[in-house]
Order: sequence, then C-alpha cells, then structure tokens
Amino acid sequence: MAVKESSQRLDRELYSRQLPVLGLPAMQRIQEAKVLLSGLQGLGAEVAKNLVLMGVGSLTLHDPQPTCWSDLAAQFLLSEKDLGKSRAEASQKHLAQLNEAVQVFVHASDITEDLLLKFQVVVLTSSKLEDQLTMGALCHKHGVCFIMADTRGLVGQVFSDFGDEFVVNDPTETEPLSPDIQHITQCSPDILTLREEDKELSFCDGDLVTFSGIEDMVELNGCPSQPIHVQKDRSLEVEDTSTFSPYLCGGTVTKDKGSETVRHKPLDRALLEPCVVASNACEVRRALCLHQAFRALHEFQHLYGRPLQPWDPVDAEIMVTLARNLGPLKEAEEEPLDEALVRMVALSSAGVLSPMAAILGAVAAQEVVKAISKKFMPLDQWLYFDALDCLPEDEKFLPNPEDCALKDWRYDGQIAVFGAGFQETLSCQRYLLVGAGAIGCELLKGFALMGLGAGTSGSVTVVDMDHIEYSNLSRQFLFRPWDIGKSKAEVAAAATQDLNPDLEVTAYTRILDHTTEDIYADNFFSHVDGVVAAVDTFKARYYLSARCIHYLKPLLEAGTLGTKGSASVFVPHVTEVYKGPVEASEGAPAPVCTLRYFPGTYEHTLQWAQNEFEELFRLPAETINRYQQAATSLEDVSGLQMLTSLQLLLGVLRVRPQTWQDCVEWALGHWRLRFCDDIIRLLRLFPPYKVHEDGAPFWSGPKQCPQPLEFDISQDMHFLYILAAANLYAQMHGLPGSLDQPALRVLLKLLLQTDPPHVASIFHRETAKSDPEQLKELQESLEVWTKGPALKPLVFGKNEDSHFHVDFVRAAASLRSQNYGISEPADYAQISCSCQSKRIMSQIIPAIATTTAAVAGLLGLEMYKVVGSPRPVGAFRHTYLDLAGNRLERSVPSAPAIQNFHHLQWTHWDRLKVHAGHPEMTLESLLAHLQEHHGLKVTMLLYDNALLYSAQDSAECQAQRLPLRVTELVQQVTGWVPEPERQRVLVLELSCEGEEDDTAFPPLHYELL
Repeated sequence: MAVKESSQRLDRELYSRQLPVLGLPAMQRIQEAKVLLSGLQGLGAEVAKNLVLMGVGSLTLHDPQPTCWSDLAAQFLLSEKDLGKSRAEASQKHLAQLNEAVQVFVHASDITEDLLLKFQVVVLTSSKLEDQLTMGALCHKHGVCFIMADTRGLVGQVFSDFGDEFVVNDPTETEPLSPDIQHITQCSPDILTLREEDKELSFCDGDLVTFSGIEDMVELNGCPSQPIHVQKDRSLEVEDTSTFSPYLCGGTVTKDKGSETVRHKPLDRALLEPCVVASNACEVRRALCLHQAFRALHEFQHLYGRPLQPWDPVDAEIMVTLARNLGPLKEAEEEPLDEALVRMVALSSAGVLSPMAAILGAVAAQEVVKAISKKFMPLDQWLYFDALDCLPEDEKFLPNPEDCALKDWRYDGQIAVFGAGFQETLSCQRYLLVGAGAIGCELLKGFALMGLGAGTSGSVTVVDMDHIEYSNLSRQFLFRPWDIGKSKAEVAAAATQDLNPDLEVTAYTRILDHTTEDIYADNFFSHVDGVVAAVDTFKARYYLSARCIHYLKPLLEAGTLGTKGSASVFVPHVTEVYKGPVEASEGAPAPVCTLRYFPGTYEHTLQWAQNEFEELFRLPAETINRYQQAATSLEDVSGLQMLTSLQLLLGVLRVRPQTWQDCVEWALGHWRLRFCDDIIRLLRLFPPYKVHEDGAPFWSGPKQCPQPLEFDISQDMHFLYILAAANLYAQMHGLPGSLDQPALRVLLKLLLQTDPPHVASIFHRETAKSDPEQLKELQESLEVWTKGPALKPLVFGKNEDSHFHVDFVRAAASLRSQNYGISEPADYAQISCSCQSKRIMSQIIPAIATTTAAVAGLLGLEMYKVVGSPRPVGAFRHTYLDLAGNRLERSVPSAPAIQNFHHLQWTHWDRLKVHAGHPEMTLESLLAHLQEHHGLKVTMLLYDNALLYSAQDSAECQAQRLPLRVTELVQQVTGWVPEPERQRVLVLELSCEGEEDDTAFPPLHYELL
C-alpha cells in the first residue's frame, strides 16, 4: 500500500451542492487529506461511502476478516459471492467507483505506529476495546485525530479525540453577521452607522470585523480584521480613517466568526471520565447508562470469547451483573444503574442493522470532515444513540431465542434483533418511494438491506421524472458516471436489485402530482402499503401527504438542508398529518375555495399565482403534446386532469399565435379575464351587501370583498404582468419574445382602443359542458396545434429571472392582492419578492452525503415500527439532526388534532362517506342526506376547482342542477366523465351554514362503487 500525493483542482460542478455547506477552503483541505479506516462491516462501509462521495484525498481500508452472512444485513458493498473474502479487499473496487478522484487503498497487514503517522485521521469501527485503547493512545501521542464508532443492535456510540489542542477555524454553520453600512464619519472617533433595521444586531465590544463593497473609502475594503467599540446608540467605533478617501456609499461590515480551541481526553481517560453529548439531565443519565452498557459488552466478550447470544436471558443477566460491578464513573453524579435499559441492550445487541449503521456512519464521517477541514465543532466527546423504541412495548411480542437463531441468510443481522417472523412481515410489504435523488438512493439501499418488499408478494415502486446529472454523483451513490443522462428511477431500480436480487423494484418515470392522477389512480394506491417521500420541495410533500390522507396510507418523509436534516412519520389515525416545518408554513396549500374565491393573505395570492403559472404555461402544453402523441380523438382521452386542461385550452389557446402581437393580445385578454371579469362574476354570486341568515355580513373577517381592476398601462404591475405573460406565452409556442418596453407600450395603447369584447373573445365561458358540440370544438382546436411543432411546457425555475418566471408570479400575486385589498409586505414589494417566490416554489438546497445518509437511516428505524404490530403514538419519533451543531433531537409526534362542529368531531384523517347508491342519488338528495344524517346545511359544494352548487345560485340554476345525478352534474360542469373502474371516489369539498372562519370540514367521499 502506497499513499500518493494529491494535488488536483477541485471539481466545482461535481461538488456544487456540497460547496455551499463546507466552503472552498474546507473542500481544498478535504481533497488533500489522508484517512485510515479500520473495520469494514456495515458501519465501516457507511463511513467509507460518505468520505469517498465527499471527495477525501485518499482512503485506506483495513479489515482482513472474512465476510460472513451477518455482514450482509448492513454492508452494501458486499454480496453472497464475497463470503469468506477479506472485507476490505471485497469492498475496495465498489468504493473506488463512487468517485474517481479519490484514491482507495487496502492495507492487509497489522496497523503499526509508523503507519498511523501517514494519516491525519484514523477511524476505528466495530472493534475490540483492546484495539481501541491501543490505537487511541498512539493517535493521541502523535497528534493524529482519532474517531471510534460502534453499533450493537439498536444502540450505537461515536467517540472523538482530536488531541490536547485542536483549533476549530469555523465553529458553526451559521452565516456571519454582515449588515449594510449607512455612513462612516472621518472625525475622532470614527463612527460607522448601520441602517436603522440593523441597529439591534448583536455586535459586542471587541468583536473583530472586516469591510467590503465600500465605494470611495476603498482603503477599508480587504483590510485585516479590526476591533470595534459599540456606542450607546448601537453605532460602531472603528479605527482611524482620517487618511482614507471620504465615504460615499455602499459596503458591508462583517463580524469574524472567530476560532475556538478544543481539548480532548485520550480514550483511556475518557472511558472513566466521560463527557457525553446531551441536551438535558435525563439524556445525560441515559447516555451514561449506555456508556456502562458498552463497557459491559466489551467485558463479556473479553471473559467469554464470544458476543452475547440473541435474546438469551442468561447472557443478558450476566451482562447486567458486569455493568453493575463496573463501579461509578469519575466526575459524574452517582446514579443507580438503569438495569432494565442495560438488559434490553444486552438482549438485542447481537444484531447488525442497516439504519443504525447509516446514522452512526454519517456522524462518524462528519467527524472526519471536521478533523480535516477544521470546520464545525467536534463531538465532546461521546455521542450515544439508541432506538430501543423500535421494539414492541408489550413484552409478549418481543422475540425469543429460537425465532432469532442464525440461518446463514443475508438477513441474519436483522433477525437477531427482530426475529424471523418480523422478517417475513417486512418481505411482504409493498412500498412506494417518491424521489430517487440523494435521499432516495440511500433509502433504496436501506430497503434492499432490510429486505423490505423482497418476498414473493412484496415489492418496491420508485417514482422519479428526473435524469442523472454530473453533480448528482457526489451524493447519489447508486449512480455512476456512465449513467449520466439516464432516468434516475430506472437506474436506481436496477442498482437496488443488484444489491438484493430478491427485491423487485418497479420504476416509474412520470411525475407523481395532480397532472398524473389518471396514472397513479385508485388501483395504483390500492396496491401500496405505505409511501416514503424523498422529494426536495414542500409543494411535493404536501401533495404526497394529501394522497396518503386520501388513501389512509402511512407517510415517512425526510429532508436536508446542509448539515441539518429531519425525518418524520405520519400514521393514519395515530399521528397528526404532515404540516411541514414552521418556517415553511407558507408552502402549505390553502383550501381550494380560499385560493380561488376568498384569499385573505399575501401568501394566498402568491400561491394562487403559482397555480396560474402551472395552469397557463405548463399543463396546457403537456396536455396538447400528450394528446398529439397518444390520442386520435377526444373519446380516447380520459382522466379529470386531461379534460380540465383541454377546457383551459379553449380559454387560453383558442387561436395558435403566430406573432409577438398575438402573444400580447392573449396576455391582455387574460389580464381582463382574471382581474376584472372573474371578480365581476364572483360579486354576482356574493354581492357586497350579502348577509348570512343571522344578519352577519358575508364579506367580513378574513373574507375581504374584492373589486375588479381596470387595466392601466401606467401602473408598473399591470405592465409587468403583460410583459411577463406575453413572453412566457411566446416561449411556450417557440416564438421570439421582446424586451422592448417602449414598443410594448405603443402596442398596448393600440389594442386598448379596440373593443374589449374583441380582445376577450378568445376566452370561453366559466362552465363548459362535455357535449358533442364542445367535443367537436375541442377537436378542431387541437387539430390546429397538431400541424405545428410541439409546445414547450415551462417549468418554474429558481434561476429564471431573465425568462420572466418570477416576474409573472410577482405581478400576478400583486394584482390579486389589489383585487382583494390585501397589503403586500414591504420586503415582498422589493427585489426580495423574487427571492421569496423562488424559495417557496423551488426548494433546491445545499446538501452533503452525511446528512442524507443519516435521515435515511432514521426513516429506516420508523419503518420497523410502521411495518410491525400496531403501535401507539408514543412509539413513533420525529427527529431533527444537526451534524454541525452535534444535535440529534427526537420527539414523539402529536396525536391527530380533533375538530368540532356542533355534534360532529373529526381529525384530518377522517372523511364523510356517502354511497352513490343504485340508482345514483341526485344533487338534491345528496344535500338532503347531509342535512338529515349529519346536520349539515351545505352552502357551497366544489369538485376540484369546479363549483357544483352554491346556495346563492339563481332559482333557475338550482332548478337545472338539483335534479341531476351527482356524476351527471360533475360531467356537465367539468366536462369529465367519471369512471368508477378507475376512480372509485369523488372527493367533494363543502362549506356549511354556521361554520366559523377557521372551520375546515372533512372531505366528502362520494363512493361510486
């Protein structure tokens, strides 16, 4: 084994998601680092994989032990054909393929003191205590950072020793304080004034600061750090600037984050004087008890020359006695040993679990990165993690020794913890994974190792519409360079089956959202036991949550943001439904009727504008292209979304544009439709003077009475909407747009002189009917498009400012706000509105391999609970992870919130059910049924976005609709013909008399079968 020098340039494209997390200096240190890893069982494989993906300079593997069956439960680099081979030798080739820039070596002989001197970091996993003490002492002596990690069943530990004095250059992941400068005086003393909104920022006397971006007083830019003195008015006294040029404007002052020095004890001392990572006294006590349990495990191995047998009560009692006899720890409050905890550790310690390896391997790999880069605070010094909550609370459901006996099977490590019966249950599961990116790849690896769906009646389905890009290779470890350009779902499915040939993985490459509900329909979800979300937008998470609520399926979801991550589980009728993090609450979809008719906040108008972008510039184009490729007549077209899009087609694309003027004419017509005509129609239904039966005004509280707008070319947002919409419309049709604003103003003035009905005539009536006449009309319109090139669906992009994506959303939201008298937040009104829109609509975030692996492992633990026997809410865990801040916080989910209306009680998991009957009931009988059986007097009934019934409808309209069968009414209003064999339920949304503003009734499931 020879370690070569590495001096290659950093591949910024490959590490484009990692660079924002670690920074260029840290990445350069990582690229030059040399690491020794001893121990290549499941935990070691996880550490190795993470380090190679993150681009460590060289990694030397050491593990001469032969591969055995129990390794395969967590070691994804090995397979049955490697049984008997050296773990390190068998793993080396697969690791080297993950990143050609990383040198991966194997050291086959014993580790010597001289060998250790060649490395900056040494990692020891799944090792004997004697080896840990020997290697730890040598590393501490020579200033080599030492990390030890181990897992035993459902408990794990990580230990870090970075030496007597280790300097952390960048202790936290938070951005440095960097406010704008308002002014700098040149008198004695020199005073720097901050903008009013920044004066409360936490500068302190003596803080070191630097300056950048200052105009004229350029001498300050790039100067070495200098101390400041904070004045009473929160201005800052800086060093003498009398010889500098006068200050004119601009610039920022940045507070140095400062370095910190860490002092670690060597392992032999830390064993007896442990410092544990914990956030409260209860966690400290549990961690110290686990510390003693690990010491007792090592003592048992030393005395008996073997590990404990799975679920052997005799071995467990011996270990409890050993732990009891260890005596108290130094410098720790003397607490009685939690013998029940130690006993449970002993009983379940013989197994090896892939989720535990993923979590502890991520923590250990992040410690390696901290040691190399000097970025983020290392552990101080022991971290303990246990997931004993995965075991059944009722002792009668715990495994027995016979059920956990080794079978020379790839799942032996898992069976040793949960038993063969549980393994059979896992193998029969049918799970849907949405997203085959970084988290998705880690989850698929976990499914393969766990055997989830690997039985004859089980399966895993993976959905992802994206294709593999070069930058994916630094985190999405199932992909290789030769896979670039291929489907993520298809490549990931094939790679997963390579990991476990018994697992059948089906790949879907069509997006799973409201546009494809004809594909992912009732029959599809009826063959799914649960859903795992590995998506990167809150919008996608909310949609999947809605599907899981509709079909009553458990949802497991995870997300990451740099070194932070979360993993959550949502179980029907047991936990609350997915709501997203507090800071993302603006991404939660508001009720349809709120967005469409009664917006009350700027967030509502912004969400409405997002929907407008999709419905105008993506969905119609996709519908037409799909029609051209797959259908010859409208009779061949089925599915609500398809027909809805075709109806929208008549309203938006009646005549295919040929020129820029056509695009402007369309944009002006659509402006009038949305911000004038639609509002007038709404006010006819709900006049400004309307009152409820009790005399209370209808338009009150969050329901603000709207006013139609008149187009005014002098208004910035009016003009911006036309500019953006016309350019987007042109892009969709492959036509040249225009940035010539003066010319556009001239054209608009000409168009405004024409009859408004002429401009708006391209728009169809609000309610369309699926009758032969309209089908013919739709057919004729579609034939126009089939003669031209395919349309280009526009997908909102976070970096598409120059392509009018953000401009359209900003202008549409602003105009909608003007309709309803909603104030725009000041920061939205400025350029930050663009950032806000992009942040909400495109949650693309920096990421690293360690956090990704950790959250996938955490979901694997929750999967054990979801798949097993029914559990109470207290068994489940939401987890928040911060690898930079050494935080791993687990909490019990909330139980479903109960809502009340008169005598009714329900949660988000509930629904009102009504059978359509034979013969099918009419709208009138449905309304009567709801009032008679549930005491609900319906005032509004919607299907998707379509208004089926309003108590304010004219007598003529009600006379026409009330006698219709419900499916007939849906067909008449939406143009869609319900197909019970494909969609068994119509989901209706209702409002009722007497409801409060915050009442959200459960959906009405109108069952067709």
